[in-house]
Amino acid sequence: MGLRRRDFINRSVIAAGAGIVTGFSSFRKKDNNTIEPILLPNDIPPPITDAERLTRIAKAQQLMAEKKIEAVVIDSGTTLMYFTGVSWWPSERTFVAIIPAKGDIKYVCPAFEEDRFRELLKIGKDVYVWQEDESPYKLIATALKDSGIKAGKIGMEERLRFFVFDGLRKEAAHLEYVSADPVTAQCRLIKSAAELALMQKANDITVAAIKAGIAALKEGDSPAVFAAAVAATHEKLGGNHDFAMANFAEASALPHGSVKPQKLKAGDIVLMDCGCSVHGYSSDISRTIVFGAEPTKRQLDIWNLEKQSQAAGFAAAKLGSPCENVDAAARKVLTDAGFGPGYRLPGLPHRTGHGIGMDGHEWGNMVKGNKQLLQVGMCFSVEPTIAIPGEFGVRLEDCAYMAEDGVRWFSQPSPSISQPFA
Repeated sequence: MGLRRRDFINRSVIAAGAGIVTGFSSFRKKDNNTIEPILLPNDIPPPITDAERLTRIAKAQQLMAEKKIEAVVIDSGTTLMYFTGVSWWPSERTFVAIIPAKGDIKYVCPAFEEDRFRELLKIGKDVYVWQEDESPYKLIATALKDSGIKAGKIGMEERLRFFVFDGLRKEAAHLEYVSADPVTAQCRLIKSAAELALMQKANDITVAAIKAGIAALKEGDSPAVFAAAVAATHEKLGGNHDFAMANFAEASALPHGSVKPQKLKAGDIVLMDCGCSVHGYSSDISRTIVFGAEPTKRQLDIWNLEKQSQAAGFAAAKLGSPCENVDAAARKVLTDAGFGPGYRLPGLPHRTGHGIGMDGHEWGNMVKGNKQLLQVGMCFSVEPTIAIPGEFGVRLEDCAYMAEDGVRWFSQPSPSISQPFA
C-alpha cells in the first residue's frame, strides 16, 4: 500500500538514530530514586480470524445487494488484507480480489505467482491466472461473468490503481463502474470487539514507548534519539513500529515537523507523535511537554487551552451526532480564546481528528462538513493542535471509540504539562 504515514520523516529520523538504544532497558527512570517497569508482551490479543473475515465478506455482500452493486474489485493493500487476510505487494502485475454480491470470492493472479499465492490463500479457492503475454483484465471480466454478472454496477475499491480500472473498463465496457466506498468503507468503518482489543493493545504499547522516549532525552539531543527509543520499545513490547516524531521549540509549530536540524535545550517545548500496530491495527498518540525546566506562563496557558479543546471535542462525540460536531466543539474553545478563526494561524490548521483502524488514517474524519453519524464501533483521534508560527506548538492526541454507552478513550488524556500520562 505504499509508504506509510510520515515515512518521509520517520525513515530519515530512525536512520540517524540507529544504534542509540542498543540494549535498551526494560525499565525507565521515574525520578532520581525509583524506576517504573515497562510491561513485556505477554498479553498480545490474537489476530483476526478467518471466521471474522467471512462475516466481513457477508456484510459486504449485504451492502452490495442494498446498493445494487454486482461486485467489488479490490487491489493489493489494506482492504485486501481486511477481507482475505492476504498481504500482497502492489507491483505493476495486476493482482486483484473480486467479491461478487452472490457467490464466492475470486482472485486474478500472475501465473508465476500462483504457487506462492496459494500458500497465502485463506478464503476462497477460485484463482484465475494470467501469463506474461496475456491480459489480466480479460480474466477479471471472465471472473465477473462466471459469477453470473452480465450487466450492472461494479465497485472499484478506493486504492485500486488507475491502470487496473482502465484495463477492465476497456475489456468490459458494458458494465458500469462506481466507487466501492459504500461497501468497503462502511465495512471497515465499524470495528468489532476483536479489532478494538488489538487497537487497545497498540495504544498501550505506544504509551509505554513514549515514556521510554521521554526518559531517553538529554540536552543537546536531536529528535532521532527520541525516535529511536520509541521504535525500540514498540518492537520490544510486541508492536510493529510505525512512526515516532519529536519536534523542539519553534519546530513544534509545524504539525508534521521540520527537516531543519534541531538540538534540545532546557525550556524547549517538545511535541511528540507516535504510533505502532498490533496484528495490523494502529495506535496514534501525541504529547507535548516542556523539557528540563518549569514551563513559562505562556507555555502553560497554551497547553491548558489545548487540554480544554481536546476535552470539548471528546465531550461532543455522541452516538447519533455528526462527526463534524467534534471539530466544531474543539475549535470553538480556540476561537473563543482568540485563535483562528477556522484554519487560520495561529490556531488549529487541520481537522480535529481522523478515523483510525488498520490504517493510521481512515474514514470518519472529525472535520467541518462531515455529516457521518457516530455509530458504535467507530474509532477516531481527537487532536486539536495549537500552532503558533515562530513560537511553538502544542498537540494532545488520544484516540477514542464509540461504545454502546458512549465515547471511550483508548489512551487516557495527559493530566498536566508536567505529567504526560496518568
